[in-house]
Amino acid sequence: MSQNLRPAPELSLLIPLYNEEENLTLLLDRIAEVMDRLGRSYEVVLVDDGSRDRTPDLLKQAVKNRRNLRVVLFRRNSGQTAALAAAIQHSRGEILIPMDGDLQNDPADIPRLLDKLSEGFDVVSGWRRNRQDPFMTRKLPSVMANGLISIISGVWLHDYGCTLKAYRREVLSPVQLLGEMHRFIPILATWQGARVTEVEVIHHARTRGKSKYGLGRTFKVVLDLLTIKFMGSFITKPIYAFGGTGAFLFFLSFLLACYTLWEKFTLPDAWVHRNPLFLLAIFFALAGMQLVMMGLLGELLIRIYFASTNNTPYVIREVLDSPVQSQGGEPQ
Repeated sequence: MSQNLRPAPELSLLIPLYNEEENLTLLLDRIAEVMDRLGRSYEVVLVDDGSRDRTPDLLKQAVKNRRNLRVVLFRRNSGQTAALAAAIQHSRGEILIPMDGDLQNDPADIPRLLDKLSEGFDVVSGWRRNRQDPFMTRKLPSVMANGLISIISGVWLHDYGCTLKAYRREVLSPVQLLGEMHRFIPILATWQGARVTEVEVIHHARTRGKSKYGLGRTFKVVLDLLTIKFMGSFITKPIYAFGGTGAFLFFLSFLLACYTLWEKFTLPDAWVHRNPLFLLAIFFALAGMQLVMMGLLGELLIRIYFASTNNTPYVIREVLDSPVQSQGGEPQ
């Protein structure tokens, strides 16, 4: 029976994976234990993001021997956001629950997310209040980034970086995920009129495998945050952003021109003794502004490209499904 002909489950768990051979089997065991006890129909959509270890082989074996699995294998590494976008595309549940594949998110928190969702919310975000990560390299940058994101977006959450969340499918349908945008889904959903809240979740220290994230990701988050702000405030009126910035630069130019004329007539020899680095700093500021604006334009153009061509930022090698289960529970 085709996957599309099966009854759609209530819940879809979305799990991007990259080099998680040491965690995969235990993760699937814990998910099965929690979900079978929950008693609701579900599927687990696992996306291998071009792993270089045994993760693809373990997934191929698991999909033959376990129930309710759908496996998507990428040809190359495309990033967590692309893997999550593919998981959403290949899922069928009305409630979508993404989570990490490194066992730091606990499947036991899924019922808590669902309980909060049943109160009328559209998005329930996990909050790793007692986060089990190094303070200087992970926790401190995260606290600073979360505060900055909340201030700029106006959507106040403690932990944007927690993958474990619960969404109603209708709030994710209009969202197009590119770059590192997966952490900003609550913001994008809020712009669609969704009700967003958060609950505390358990966070375990990583005991197997190696983390794929470092301080370099913080810089990417800041750049994506600029894109989010631009899309939220100026996507339909970009002249306000570009025109306002241009007017400000013209005003500064006018002030500098006035100051230069004043020095010329009052201090004729002043510029002879001045360091030319002052002019170089002005040049770098203008060049930096141009590059930021070009980056924002590039973000818009790439979204138009993917929307108009129906292309995706990932390449799928294979999609596998668990065998159809008979009423007696045995694969057919």
